[in-house]
Amino acid sequence: MEQLELPSIDYAALLPMLILFGAACVGVILEIVVPRKVRNGIQLGLSLLAVVAALVAVVVERGTRTITIGGAVAVDGPTLFLQGSILVLGGVSLLLIGERTVEKGGAFVSQAAITVGSKKDMEQASGQPGSTEVYPLTTFALGGMLLFVAANDLLTMFVALEVFSLPLYLLCALARRRRLLSQEAALKYFLLGSYASAFFLFGVAFIYGFAGGIQLDKVHAAVANPTQSQVLLYAGFGLLAIGLLFKAALAPFHVWTPDVYQGAPTPVTAFMAACTKVAAFGALLRVLYVAFEGVRWDFQPVLGTIAVLTMFVGAVLAVTQTDLKRLLAYSSIANAGYLMVGVLALNDEGLSSTMFYLVAYGFSVLAAFAILSLVRDADGEATHLSRWAGIGRKSPLLAATFTFVLLAFAGIPLTSGFTSKFAVFGAAVEGGQTWLVIFGVITSMLLAFPYLRVVVLMWLSEPGESTPAVSIPGFLTSAVLGIGVLVTLGLGVAPSPLIDLTRQAADFVR
Repeated sequence: MEQLELPSIDYAALLPMLILFGAACVGVILEIVVPRKVRNGIQLGLSLLAVVAALVAVVVERGTRTITIGGAVAVDGPTLFLQGSILVLGGVSLLLIGERTVEKGGAFVSQAAITVGSKKDMEQASGQPGSTEVYPLTTFALGGMLLFVAANDLLTMFVALEVFSLPLYLLCALARRRRLLSQEAALKYFLLGSYASAFFLFGVAFIYGFAGGIQLDKVHAAVANPTQSQVLLYAGFGLLAIGLLFKAALAPFHVWTPDVYQGAPTPVTAFMAACTKVAAFGALLRVLYVAFEGVRWDFQPVLGTIAVLTMFVGAVLAVTQTDLKRLLAYSSIANAGYLMVGVLALNDEGLSSTMFYLVAYGFSVLAAFAILSLVRDADGEATHLSRWAGIGRKSPLLAATFTFVLLAFAGIPLTSGFTSKFAVFGAAVEGGQTWLVIFGVITSMLLAFPYLRVVVLMWLSEPGESTPAVSIPGFLTSAVLGIGVLVTLGLGVAPSPLIDLTRQAADFVR
């Protein structure tokens, strides 16, 4: 009887993922055995310790180029850079999730659990600590994201997609204030995400029929020398693209984004806006650059059209929004379109500029949502635009900080937004995609209007009776704000170190 040969496993290359998954499992056990009064501090400490340990493991593995577990996982420059980005952004997100706010009755309640709602809900929430299951769920999601950007076969990529998506569905439903809105958002996200996952899985089946395997190098070889009908190839690629474009919030698969951003707890929204985008585009880069490079001339026009549609949908609909969380959702959609411009350059500059953009946008959006969490009244967060009238008179420092972040989103020079847009547009021109750059510049000008409208409203309008007070930020929220603003400014003034790092990392192992 022939003995099966087990695949070799490089545990050092897998260590960041193993640390996070192990910490998440420990966190689930702690939810059962640790008393509620001390649970928050222990869970937050465990999650941050796991993120730091995983980040150290990523740094130690720098320069590694290997394919392990029988070809299922690839660790190379883009993998390590994207994993490091997810861990750093995830760590900052955990600080925002872990902020504790003193509510009526003197109890400490997590900001992730008291997003918006009525006074009655406030009083009910104040009698007990905020839910701490957010920490193991967030850690599981981070582990799944690390695996998603490292997946070297399509089935592993699907498993990673589910591992980080399922915790996100739960996290979106954890708001204690205005619970129905939060649960409705989670249900929409779950149903649409399930359909997208089904499309992805059907795509894997078609690609297997075409290539005789699901490893990306086998798909690449089959694309270069096809032996099966190319109908299977294009059908499979189209179905795979639906699953990936859904996670990246590209039109027309973006419809979940505004409702989920508005309904989810604000710290959870910040985590999704920063980290999920890195994971989604990391997997998209690997699929396009490694597996389907041989049919680039076929998919470039189609995906380019999707990028243009995404930019216009995000920019035009952002102008009509009266809720700041929905405005940031459509801003996120438009930024996904700009990222797609860099992806479709299909050259080393496109790869490096896209990775740079992901990091720059991630820190800016974390700072933006941290600011939103501070403007609140007895009924919760005040996210309606009318409530921000004259807030610059009440809190000049907060208004100035938010103004800077919005100008970064608009792509004003000396901010990371300008540098990142310039990088992806330059890569697209070099890759022969000048038409995408033209549409990108036009939509950038359109998208500047809703940002500037908020700035004018904050500074040039008189405060009204409905203008809410600004909460004094806790230590953790202050840290998130400081990190986000400093990185946004630093990458606008001196982007060279990160650009050099992305260029060194822009080399997939095949």
